[in-house]
Amino acid sequence: MLKPSDKWTWYYDDAEQHLMLDLGNTMLFKTNLSRKHIVECAVGINEFSVDDATAFQTYKDQISHLDLSEPRQAELALYCVAAKRFHKPVQPKSWFFNSLSDGSLTPEEGDFVRLETNHTRGAFIVLEVGECASLCASINLDDFDLNGIKSLKFGEAIKVMHDRMQNINHSFLTQPMRLVG
Repeated sequence: MLKPSDKWTWYYDDAEQHLMLDLGNTMLFKTNLSRKHIVECAVGINEFSVDDATAFQTYKDQISHLDLSEPRQAELALYCVAAKRFHKPVQPKSWFFNSLSDGSLTPEEGDFVRLETNHTRGAFIVLEVGECASLCASINLDDFDLNGIKSLKFGEAIKVMHDRMQNINHSFLTQPMRLVG
C-alpha cells in the first residue's frame, strides 16, 4: 500500500483535464476530478498536506475492510482525499435517492452508508460530514445507476441528505468475538 509523503504534489493537468497527484519516481495518479468539479485553488500546485495524510490514513483504514485488491484500495483512498480537499462545494442531489431513515443519522467521516435509487442500491464512504448532508464516494466497482441515464463511477463523489443514508458499517467491520464456555 502507498505511504503518504511530503514530496507528493497535487496539480491540475491541462492536457489530461483532471486533477493529478505526482507521487514522485515518475509515478502520477490521475484523479476522477475534472476542472468543473474542483475549487479554483486546485488549479495551481499544492503540497500533499498533513491533513491530506491524515485523511488518507482514515480512508485507508476503513477501505482495508473492503473486498478490493490493494491497488484498488489505494486508488479509492486517493480519490477520497482528492474529493475531500478539492471538490467544489455542491448542493445535495438527494432527489436521486430513496429515503432510508428519519434523518436522525449523523454519519462520521469514513463511515460506510447504503444509498438506493429506484434502479439500484450501493455502498458509499462518507468523505465530509455536513449538518444535514454529507459528501460521499461510491465504493461500488460497477457504475451506480442514479436514474437510468446518469451514473456514478467507482470513487466518484456526490452530496446526499442524511435521511437518504443507512449506516452499514456493521456489514464491513467485524469485531473479534470471544467464545466462552
